[in-house]
Amino acid sequence: MSKSIVVISGGLGSPSSSSMLGHQIGQNIAAKLSSAGVQADLSNIELREHASEITNNMLTGFAAPSLQRVIDAVTSADVLVAVTPVFTASVSGLFKSFLDILDPKSLDGKPVVLAATAGTQRHQLAIDYAMRPIFSYLRANIMPTTVFAASEDFGGQGLAGTLAERARRVADEVLLTLGASNGRLQADTDLGDTRSIAPSVSENADPNDELTSLPFEALLANVKAAGR
Repeated sequence: MSKSIVVISGGLGSPSSSSMLGHQIGQNIAAKLSSAGVQADLSNIELREHASEITNNMLTGFAAPSLQRVIDAVTSADVLVAVTPVFTASVSGLFKSFLDILDPKSLDGKPVVLAATAGTQRHQLAIDYAMRPIFSYLRANIMPTTVFAASEDFGGQGLAGTLAERARRVADEVLLTLGASNGRLQADTDLGDTRSIAPSVSENADPNDELTSLPFEALLANVKAAGR
């Protein structure tokens, strides 16, 4: 048995933090499949290398041969890992343009892992309000756990702490999803409660800073205080 894992990255830099994140998520999934006795073929696609071809495709409706090979790899993959940097509170234009040239039915039912990178944790909800609606429209099978990485999440050895745990968790979810489709694969981990590994609010959060994310209890206390 063999499964293909394709990672698409909408990062513009070289090297790109989005590419690094996608590659490590893909490796986690490949390792999990390998532990279940399944050969995993991992491919990493940098969309920036096909930027001009993507633009031409949008203008003409035709894909160049090299871009067509990318499209075929994405649409035929058993698992897709989609990673974008957060630009202006949304996905990158390059990332969205690539999705726009796909056949709207090509990702129907496909297991998709959503991930994003940004300079600060304040952008972590972009996955839910910018990425998830796009892939829901395309009827992809979106994994419950998403992976967001801010600049400080990348250590000398790559992913660490909560971020590494989320990457491992999403690999288990992929294994369970593929197992449900063929009845042969089975995850060896109880996923438990997603909230147990959700990013925590900084203990140093400043309640007077309007841009700081605070726990619900703190927000409620501020509202009550303001109403007195």
